[in-house]
Amino acid sequence: MKIAVLFPGQGSQYLGMGQKFIEADPDCAHIMREAEFLSDYPLGKLCNDGPMEELSRAIHLQPAITVTNLICWCALRKAMGHDLPVSCFAGHSAGEYTALYAAGVVSLEDAMCLISKRASLMEREGQKFPGGMRAVVGLSLTDVEKLISAYDGPGAVALANHNTAQQTVISGDDHALDVISAIAVERGARVVPLNVRIANHSPLVAGAVPDFTRFLEEVEFRKPEYPIYFNVSAAPEWDTKAIKAMMARQIASKVRWFELITRMLDDGVDTFIEVGPKAVLKGLIKKIVPKGVSCTVLQVDSPETLASSVSQLKSENSRSQVHRVSFIAQQLESLVRQYEVCNA
Repeated sequence: MKIAVLFPGQGSQYLGMGQKFIEADPDCAHIMREAEFLSDYPLGKLCNDGPMEELSRAIHLQPAITVTNLICWCALRKAMGHDLPVSCFAGHSAGEYTALYAAGVVSLEDAMCLISKRASLMEREGQKFPGGMRAVVGLSLTDVEKLISAYDGPGAVALANHNTAQQTVISGDDHALDVISAIAVERGARVVPLNVRIANHSPLVAGAVPDFTRFLEEVEFRKPEYPIYFNVSAAPEWDTKAIKAMMARQIASKVRWFELITRMLDDGVDTFIEVGPKAVLKGLIKKIVPKGVSCTVLQVDSPETLASSVSQLKSENSRSQVHRVSFIAQQLESLVRQYEVCNA
């Protein structure tokens, strides 16, 4: 069993996220208190009570998603202990900051400070250059790239996410999004506005990159203890300077999620666990995994989903161990037979 742990980003929020873990576990409650102190926002109240309009502001949403991811990760680690043999990590957009923490690159404190700074800079750019994001379902990456490259009207639009073979996300100002969306619908696509209020991963937020680059210089990054597959490269990276550069570029760069998950599958991952609110990534993975490929996809964001995932993980782990022992026994038996033949 080769496990990849994945952390969601903006768009996965819901009121009440993380609350059951906070009520049940003092360690989870402590993470929320720390996050509120470090971000200087009432994240607990926003996550639990909203209003959704305030929670969905980038300046609140990015730290709110991050602290929820951290709480869910804490709950999963406590439930599994040493029985969770993680092979690698990844995070979708803002979810990469939880992946940095989980892989030992940054402390919890630095993860929250980084995401809070990122959120404030992107909120600033969003106020200067208003925009949004829309999912385009039913067209290929190439089809959407052609639509964008052919657009010569006012405003800006960019390909923000490549989520599955038939799902991308476009990002830009409302006029450009309206034009591209209308053409996409004419060509048979379904276009869904996302619950975010900034044109993330587009030139409209690129002004945040230089300031965030300078902020990153003051934060200690350690070499990852586990592979992290990054949005910008869709591949693992170990050099801390390169990781910092990618985290800065990621703000305005395309999220290469389809390539990232495909690379994980090629590298032998057979079990994915989405750790954080909702099950958006779980749904994407099920669309990415090729037909006929055996793969387990789990999700943890509540005591109920935690219990279900832990039960399945322990069952899968037991079967994996039995298979491993059987394989070793077969290999030993084969060696014994070879030895007997050679010495006959």
